Amino acid sequence: MSAKPGAGIRFAVIGVDHAHIHGQMRLMLDAGAECAGYAAFDPATDGVSAEAAAFREAWSGITVHADARALLADTTIALVVCSIRPACRAGLAAAVLGAGKDLMLDKPLAVSTTDLEAIVRLQRQTGRIVSVDYSERLECAAMVKADALVRDGAVGRVIQTIGMGPHLIRKAARPDWFFRRADYGGIIVDIGSHQIDHMLHFTGVRDAEILSATVANYANPDQPELEDFGEVQLLAGDRHGFFRVDWMTPAGLGTWGDGRFFILGDAGTIEVRKVVDPAGRPGGDHLILVTGSDTRYVDCSDVRPVYGEQLCRDVRDRTETAMSQDHVFQVSRLALQAQAQARRLGHLQQAFVPAGRTDQPVRATGV
Repeated sequence: MSAKPGAGIRFAVIGVDHAHIHGQMRLMLDAGAECAGYAAFDPATDGVSAEAAAFREAWSGITVHADARALLADTTIALVVCSIRPACRAGLAAAVLGAGKDLMLDKPLAVSTTDLEAIVRLQRQTGRIVSVDYSERLECAAMVKADALVRDGAVGRVIQTIGMGPHLIRKAARPDWFFRRADYGGIIVDIGSHQIDHMLHFTGVRDAEILSATVANYANPDQPELEDFGEVQLLAGDRHGFFRVDWMTPAGLGTWGDGRFFILGDAGTIEVRKVVDPAGRPGGDHLILVTGSDTRYVDCSDVRPVYGEQLCRDVRDRTETAMSQDHVFQVSRLALQAQAQARRLGHLQQAFVPAGRTDQPVRATGV
């Protein structure tokens, strides 16, 4: 039996502030890579978070290091995996890339243009890989299947994508930084990043124009920096994209969100129900394909994510098969652009000004 793509590759986990880390771990371990250990990037913050404690309990066989510098200095470690608080990512990238290692993050890559520019500059200087695990595409079997169907021409030329990204807020369980705009970046930068990744990937375009963007706080007046609703319309030549993201999933759904993705081709359509089929089939990963000849439900139970394997090959061969470096940066640029130009409604009383900036607030356009 041939060795798995990750055989011989050692990775470290540095910084855990989100449950995304569990999916990232599974991707790498399933690919055959070896986890060399875990350390907090900042023991005073991510080291004491509830998510970090849950990670250490779930992966109790992983060696815990008191100081991340020991892992960064270990020349046998090729890759660092992290799900640290978004505002800390530029600092982490500087440490990881400066140590000659590749980096895999969950979304978002950056919460400001300053942070993004710093990461881009470091990547260009070092030649190291900076990759983002857009889990709603890369860890979802139905989305992996949709990708294969599109590449095989099942729906013809993709004209439009529509994404729906509702999330369950679980307000009492969230850390303080979740509600601070400077820390999470805004709803478009945060969960909207998934949808921008989807649009660029499935239409095959490299860039897009933000036609309109809106963010709002409708249901959480006690947290004035939280955006609980966002929508964006994009255009790339004659390829269209639209998405809505929110923190309004009703608790009665029983899962974190009824995420759906729609692909319109000139010869057919695909609908992906990523997480749940309300009042329908059990489980997740549902795909409905409609073509000129039939309508059918596509079984995705035998589909497995390949992102971890692709990334391992890229680490070894210095290639870009998991995703191009330009794609990683362009998703972040577009998310930041849409976030910056978004109309602000509801309980958002003024345009957000990052700490240290002297820009005058823009008068709210909403009520």
